[in-house]
Amino acid sequence: MKIVVGLSGGVDSSVAAYLLQQQGHEVIALFMRNWNDASVTLEDECPWIEDSNDALMVAQKLGIPFQVIDMSELYKEKIVDYMFAEYQKGRTPNPDVLCNREVKFDVFLKTALSLGADKVATGHYARVDSTFDENGQEVFHLLAGKDHNKDQSYFLCQLNQEQLSKALFPIGELTKPEVREIAKEIGLVTADKKDSQGLCFIGKVSLPTFLQQQLEPKEGEIVEIFDDFFEFHQEKPAFSSKLDELQFLSKKIDYRKTDGKVIGKHQGAHYFTIGQSKGLGIGGHKESCFIIHRDMQNNLLFVGEGKNFPGLFRKALKIENTEVHWVREDLRLKNGESMKVQARIRYRQPLENATLYQFEDGFFIEFENPQSAIAEGQFAAWYLGDELLGSGVIS
Repeated sequence: MKIVVGLSGGVDSSVAAYLLQQQGHEVIALFMRNWNDASVTLEDECPWIEDSNDALMVAQKLGIPFQVIDMSELYKEKIVDYMFAEYQKGRTPNPDVLCNREVKFDVFLKTALSLGADKVATGHYARVDSTFDENGQEVFHLLAGKDHNKDQSYFLCQLNQEQLSKALFPIGELTKPEVREIAKEIGLVTADKKDSQGLCFIGKVSLPTFLQQQLEPKEGEIVEIFDDFFEFHQEKPAFSSKLDELQFLSKKIDYRKTDGKVIGKHQGAHYFTIGQSKGLGIGGHKESCFIIHRDMQNNLLFVGEGKNFPGLFRKALKIENTEVHWVREDLRLKNGESMKVQARIRYRQPLENATLYQFEDGFFIEFENPQSAIAEGQFAAWYLGDELLGSGVIS
């Protein structure tokens, strides 16, 4: 097969390209240039230049064609502008999930297919498999990577059947140490290179500096909420239906009507997220204070002391029906149906037992145990065993 590899300049995609070459495929390497502005990155130089050079050296070592494609305008439109808009609304976006859906497995995939490629490969720690249903239709399965410490299936949670049909994840059966060992054995320059951090294909970013490019600082108050507030919110009302219960469990508390104490100032609620404790500048507490709610309209941050503060936890979340995405469309729930699954609300969070509920009023995930720091804009993803079935944006 003719396969285009998204060569990022890291060890994972480098070994992915090598493995495909060893399997006898015709491999072409493309490097995506997604960002031009070094002013907000934490490295001394724009990281894409170093990554591009490393990717070129890997391609030369393997003897495969190499090309840089500039996708910075598309990335700004699809990912960066989306990030700014989400933070301004008081939501917590995941740009890497969107990068895979909108860039790597959309425009990049189409570019690869236009070059005559049969498939696109990346260095994700995930697997794709397929079976045939009773009608002879091929069904593709997105599976967790064998290295559960590095599993990146969550970042691919918005892919569809068509995208999966063209995707390959060559290192999905390997562990990270095995990948590095292969790279060392064949003398790849990326063998000992540290894993990239930060935004997809941009590098490690100072998020406040990044957001300040478009979101103006605006001073507001930090208000502390105390445990005794929740003593009056422990008792559940009697519910007439499961839907009523789920709406109650997933509802966000309005802290504006409480007797909280102003304990500090911040420079803009849109720079913070639920569950955040760093960067608040709060002292005089035994434990760190964590953000439990953001009032964007009044530019207020509400905090509680300690990682076990009750306001951090919720037992259920809601996803608007328009935001529900099934990788396995054949398993999509109908109104009134439910399904026992395991789910996570952020990358690398251990999977938690949960039940999905589909109603006309929305889609709900009820967890067996309350979850900490559920934030609007995050992606919740659900699994059966190793297979990721679907995902959705938390509302």
